[in-house]
Amino acid sequence: MSISLNAGAQSKKFNMGKWVEIQTALLQELNRSYVDSLPVDRIERLGVDAMLAGLDPYTVYIPAEENEDLQMLVHKTYGGIGAVIYKPDVNGHVVINEPYKGSPAEKYGLVCGDEIMAIDGETVVGLTSQQCSDKMKGDPNTKVVFTVKKIRSGEVVDITIVREKIKLPDVEFAQMIDKETGYILQTGFADGVAEDVRNAVIRLKKEGMKTLVLDLRGNGGGLLNEAADIVSIFLPKGSLVVTAKGKDPKSNYVIKTDKDPVDTYLPLIVLVDGGSASASEIVAGSLQDMDRATIMGWRTVGKGLVQSIRPLPYGGELKVTTAKYYTPSGRCVQAIDYSARDENGRVKEIPDSLTSEFKTAHGRIVRDGGGIAPDVVLTDKEYSRITFALVAYGIFEDYALNYVRAHESIPAVEEFHFSDADYEEFIEFAKTKDFDHRSSAKTLFDTMKQELEKDGLVEAMSSELKALEDAINMEKEEFLRLKKDEIIPFIEEEIVVRYYFQEAGIKVRLRYDDALREALRSERIPSRW
Repeated sequence: MSISLNAGAQSKKFNMGKWVEIQTALLQELNRSYVDSLPVDRIERLGVDAMLAGLDPYTVYIPAEENEDLQMLVHKTYGGIGAVIYKPDVNGHVVINEPYKGSPAEKYGLVCGDEIMAIDGETVVGLTSQQCSDKMKGDPNTKVVFTVKKIRSGEVVDITIVREKIKLPDVEFAQMIDKETGYILQTGFADGVAEDVRNAVIRLKKEGMKTLVLDLRGNGGGLLNEAADIVSIFLPKGSLVVTAKGKDPKSNYVIKTDKDPVDTYLPLIVLVDGGSASASEIVAGSLQDMDRATIMGWRTVGKGLVQSIRPLPYGGELKVTTAKYYTPSGRCVQAIDYSARDENGRVKEIPDSLTSEFKTAHGRIVRDGGGIAPDVVLTDKEYSRITFALVAYGIFEDYALNYVRAHESIPAVEEFHFSDADYEEFIEFAKTKDFDHRSSAKTLFDTMKQELEKDGLVEAMSSELKALEDAINMEKEEFLRLKKDEIIPFIEEEIVVRYYFQEAGIKVRLRYDDALREALRSERIPSRW
């Protein structure tokens, strides 16, 4: 048996050496023979990316020049002024779209609609948005000078701003939403988020919280240790959170809660959806397996893989999948086929025959192979194609900036509502913009007509096609008016963040959050662990 194993190891070693040798020989021959100069860096990067793509979507090469992006992912920090910028025209100015609350941009008086004409004396005309963003960033405590055209006065002034370390919060909102219900919106799992969640739970309990909603919808995950520390808020110290199993013995480990809980009895709802992945699934899966929370929403992504960072030559790094993780019941949530998604991007239902049964602490059956299935499935809100188009083409964003230019102030968030007259103004604005306003029915009709043209059937069916097209065709203005109730929440959110920062936008979102209201009406809210 030992001879067989040794032979297998030798075979793998030989194959790896063979392909390294072939690749080196290929590059040398191309360098000698290829008709043009050989773009070695570009083709090598393409080769590396293609090789890793053949493994899984999460194993990627990160060259030294992209390390800043990795640090942003892990720590959610960067050196800069703390503002979202907008540059609709490469030959135009940079527009301050949204300064962050408490940021240097806010402290030094930049507001939404201010136009940056030059950075450190260099005009921004001709620069891309990314090039401008790179110039605005820099080490904390360094200075950057902006030549700014102020939105209200039109005055052109030079403003010197001292950069700071900007940390984007993963707990974007933590407030009481009624007399007894606390709500925490968590959008990531960067370094330090568990402490923020813990502090928020303690504060909300003091404010009278009797039930907590932890919203992980759209949360794509992050650091595994942060997920474990969040679970520790709600489970006794020493509770199993997750088990990792990989090829390398160093990738095999068990994580248990190692901090004292805040409350092991507080009724807890965890909201998830088709954008909840990785660390979000660890939190939801662990709390579900231990019967500590009711998971509500929709099936999660199904990312049951653990990545580690490995150093490479010349400052590069490899983010590599090193293990699969298993929730306390023993299940792995990794989707059997992570490419199998429905039209909304969610994991498709997996037949029970392809999955295995596991049991929670109280004996409920849960299954593996396709994300976390919620205990309570909530009603899915669907949006029309025109709403997606308004987002994709930046119409809402353009209109919000236009609105800010025309309105120096607005009422408090709780009192701000878009009126019928306001919406008519939006329609007039949107009518002038170029975007694909076709309905889903019209897009299907256009596709069908193209297929009929290929088959030579359009002329024979011309009268039927014209009648159908006339029936489903809708002018831009008519369609916008029809979808008014669906569109207004997006407009209100875009507007309020420009006067009252991101927290205001979340308050507007909660105003229209039917899924949250449905969750709070559910009879499945747990009373005890």
